[in-house]
Amino acid sequence: MDILTWTYLLVGFSFAIYIGIAIYTKASSTKEFYTAGGGVSPLANGMATAADWMSAASFISMAGIIAFSGYDGSVYLMGWTGGYVLLALLLAPYLRKFGKFTVPDFVGDRYYSNKAKIVAVICALFISFTYVAGQMRGVGIVFSRYLEVDINTGVIIGMTIVFFYAVLGGMKGITYTQVAQYCVLIFAFMVPAIFVSMQLTSNPVPQLGLGGTVEGGEYLLDKLDGVLTDLGFHEYTTGRKPTADIFAITLALMVGTAGLPHVIVRFFTVPRVKDARLSAGYALVFIAILYTTAPAVAAFGIYNAIDTVAGQPVDQLPEWVGNWQKTNLITVEDKDRDGFVQYTPYQDTNELNIDKDIMVLAAPEIANLPNWVVGLVAAGGMAAALSTAAGLLLVISTAVSRDLFRTFSPSMTEKRELLIARIAAATAVVIAGYFGVNPPGFVAEVVAFAFGLAAASFFPVIIMGIFSTRMNKEGAIAGMLCGLIFTLSYIIYFKFIHPELNTMEHWWFGVSPEGIGSLGMAINFLVCYLVSMVTPAPPQKVQDIIQDIRIPRGAGSAHDH
Repeated sequence: MDILTWTYLLVGFSFAIYIGIAIYTKASSTKEFYTAGGGVSPLANGMATAADWMSAASFISMAGIIAFSGYDGSVYLMGWTGGYVLLALLLAPYLRKFGKFTVPDFVGDRYYSNKAKIVAVICALFISFTYVAGQMRGVGIVFSRYLEVDINTGVIIGMTIVFFYAVLGGMKGITYTQVAQYCVLIFAFMVPAIFVSMQLTSNPVPQLGLGGTVEGGEYLLDKLDGVLTDLGFHEYTTGRKPTADIFAITLALMVGTAGLPHVIVRFFTVPRVKDARLSAGYALVFIAILYTTAPAVAAFGIYNAIDTVAGQPVDQLPEWVGNWQKTNLITVEDKDRDGFVQYTPYQDTNELNIDKDIMVLAAPEIANLPNWVVGLVAAGGMAAALSTAAGLLLVISTAVSRDLFRTFSPSMTEKRELLIARIAAATAVVIAGYFGVNPPGFVAEVVAFAFGLAAASFFPVIIMGIFSTRMNKEGAIAGMLCGLIFTLSYIIYFKFIHPELNTMEHWWFGVSPEGIGSLGMAINFLVCYLVSMVTPAPPQKVQDIIQDIRIPRGAGSAHDH
């Protein structure tokens, strides 16, 4: 069978599973819609968390960034992995014990203020819409190549699928759909990685193949360094970014992870605090499988791509180039009319442009793997994008229905709240689709902006809300607003108003828009501290709650000693 047939078969089969699960697990109450009824097993929740966490940025775009940036791309590996550890150990158990399953709900109760809650809702919406834009873009890219439609049509198809199971099933449907999506995405990521590792290094373990030797006995990374420097590239294994920016991006991704509302809510779908810790451990193992493989996929992909295209006759390029040219995600232009492809990125003489987001998706075709592997990767890319999109849409609907409408109308019936949640999710799907059609950057870049916004707005107020009894509502409101406005303004200025100034010479302290969330976080912490010091302390009741959530169950209260 050809690639298109395999793609329809595998993507269609996976979609049928997702929709079947959504129908079977349809939410019938707000508890099921928001937290899946709180009865999910730690193992299932670990898989669902991993799928929620590993978005289109992880599956589609991260290896692409590493492929084209080499060492500099490692910030995404370090930041996202380290951030999950930070979230699992430092925040999740305390938030679970506090009992509020949305960040705005936590902020509203901890800071005894509806104003603080509304500011948190605004922050959650900014973060979630920015993040989901990257997912919808990923959906469009997958569909555009494998179903042979344009990216905009692909985004609309993805919107329809997400609308169905996110709006219908809520968290209950999403959780069990994400278990299936994790199985699909991890299988789809590992199978081609193992195939290509065997081809290049004769080692079936990609992580070991990355450090192995290719034909001729030369180490793969040494050979890759040589190929790239011959073409005028920087060495693959050394970096170009300034240390300050690497630190800032890594930190922003780490602390942004700990403030992401769609991941935090997953710890409320299990019955006990102990189960929240256990599911976090499972999730880390499941995440590590993909994250330790991504550098190998990146190196294999860029090596094969350059080997099959650079310096080749324009009229004899491999079939995979023609396939991706139809999507406009690869362009070839023989500028000097010598009949050969000159690959000199970032220079006027460059005749080949490869979109960063296609490296993982194109890898099986570049390596001439069987057609069923190509179709499998398409299904995996869809699973990664849709799983995270669904989680984010639930956060948006919850923020509107529970954290906004319920605040102003506390006597609202459960049936009405569920209806509002579904309407909010449906509206969010349409808005997300618009940003998928008109994205502010490539997938991982857009997601990095979302993490920066989360770092600058939520992380300080959550940390200080748990570990400081002196932190009050005035400090929280001022800190969130200052952090969000500063970070958002910086990103908008350099990405939309003056993109021509988006260079190292013009960045503040050498920090790029992807890393500016670190400075936003520092501003938030400083404002929180200063304002809370010159305003009244929180009520004693709130201080007692903060003391108690840090004491493990069964160890007595904070006042027993």
